[in-house]
Amino acid sequence: MKNTKLTKLWDSLQSSYWFLPTLIAGVAAVLALILLYVDWMGKSPGFWWLYTGGPDGARSMLSTVAGAMATVSGTAFSITIVALQLASSNFGPRLLRNFMHDVGNQIVLGTFIGTFLYCLLVLRTIRGEGFDKFVPQLSVTVGMGLAIFSTLVLIYFIHHASTIIQASSVISNVSDELERTINQLFPQQIGHSSRDTQHQIGEIPTQFEQRSAPIKATKKGYLQLIDDENLMKIARQADVLLCLKVRPGSYLIPGIPLALVYPQEHVSPKLTKQINDVFIVGKERTEKQDIAFPIEQLVEVASRALSPGINDPFTAIRCIDRLGAGLSLLVQRDFPSPYRYDNHHTLRVIVEPVTFEFLVDRAFTQIRQYGQSDSVVMMQLLDAIALVAAYAETPKQQMVLQHHAEMILRGSRQGLSEEYDRSEVEKHYQTVLGALNNRPPAPIKWDEQAHQASLQSEG
Repeated sequence: MKNTKLTKLWDSLQSSYWFLPTLIAGVAAVLALILLYVDWMGKSPGFWWLYTGGPDGARSMLSTVAGAMATVSGTAFSITIVALQLASSNFGPRLLRNFMHDVGNQIVLGTFIGTFLYCLLVLRTIRGEGFDKFVPQLSVTVGMGLAIFSTLVLIYFIHHASTIIQASSVISNVSDELERTINQLFPQQIGHSSRDTQHQIGEIPTQFEQRSAPIKATKKGYLQLIDDENLMKIARQADVLLCLKVRPGSYLIPGIPLALVYPQEHVSPKLTKQINDVFIVGKERTEKQDIAFPIEQLVEVASRALSPGINDPFTAIRCIDRLGAGLSLLVQRDFPSPYRYDNHHTLRVIVEPVTFEFLVDRAFTQIRQYGQSDSVVMMQLLDAIALVAAYAETPKQQMVLQHHAEMILRGSRQGLSEEYDRSEVEKHYQTVLGALNNRPPAPIKWDEQAHQASLQSEG
């Protein structure tokens, strides 16, 4: 449970715009105090490049740097807000979380604020002419270095801010997130699983439904994480069988069943609280245990691109390419069994599984519905399915892919008015069938007379 809560805390800190800038500002403040101590003790090295001017020059220089950093920080913050607004309108509000995770912007903002704070701390120690004259040469020199470094960071920020709002960059980042999630979650174990499904089903008590009691949710929000290790530990200590009714990505409200507990005699207020604590809830979905979330983000970008107000099929094609690559990686992984055992080979947890059919539906259905009047989008969808089909090994996976290819073909026949466009989509459909059956696509004969008649009718 501790590791799961730390994971959620770290994810929240990463997606905040205060943690890293505050940390950098704190480091700058500590650096200023250390260097001022070195200067005060007279232990600064006598290098030729150290500042050797008077107190007035030091004050003027640090004041200028501090004022410039304050101005630039405000400008950088304004540019970041504009970038977030553009991302929300063009790519969807759910993509804002990806921009909030961007470390580059956080480092830039922290650098400007840290330099500003450093200059203020050093500036207050400079004293003018007299017995107690003090000019911290090393500290002032480092302040000049931070100003130069901040200038380089500003140049980087201008380039970075113009890059992260490009569609190619957004799609690439979400695709990389999808790949990381696949590598992390598949296969994923809670206890020990077995491939003998019939044997597992036979181990479920015959009166499970009648003698089980629901554990109801006490929190509201999106289910982000399930502490699998602690869940198995609770089930083993209470000597119960748990059947989960929700999975990461579900929206919870107080009162809905989280899990069924067998036998119901073992249910207690303590067990109810323990199981509720296992389910980590937040205000938004995350990809940590929710493989459908990055897939739906790519679908959202593609759907917005295909809307009449934007009409950008090429962005949708990029999303389809990434979806095909992600699903082709996913289809090669073993989907974990929903039946999980403890170390004594006792069935303890039955989870709500994520199926290949569910993920393919999430990836292709909406894009097919919005893009059925665009032949290029339809052909790209079929090419993506053909790519996934080349790695599909089980008959069920092949059946799912063929079912979606058939729906795309039927949708194109309804949405495309030109016979030539429909025949091109048919060619790509044959490519899918060839990939599913490990054979080359069947050639399609083009009816030139029908094509000429169509041209004449248009004229």
